[in-house]
Amino acid sequence: MLKKRSLVIAGHATSVTLEEEFWEELKKIAAVRGQSLNRLAADIDTDRHGNLSSALRVFVLRTVLATDGAPV
Repeated sequence: MLKKRSLVIAGHATSVTLEEEFWEELKKIAAVRGQSLNRLAADIDTDRHGNLSSALRVFVLRTVLATDGAPV
């Protein structure tokens, strides 16, 4: 199921739509890194190619694969 959430990136509010599973993994990754979800998204945004939703999904996928498929 898709879920839209608001994020603040570089001082600007934006909305992003992702599947709930991606939101949950992003929150876990942010917690492990000691970051807020907004800060993590801002970091991902600085290096993205394409739209933010896609960049967030690819980041989650790469992070999970880098941890041998174990949930973060």
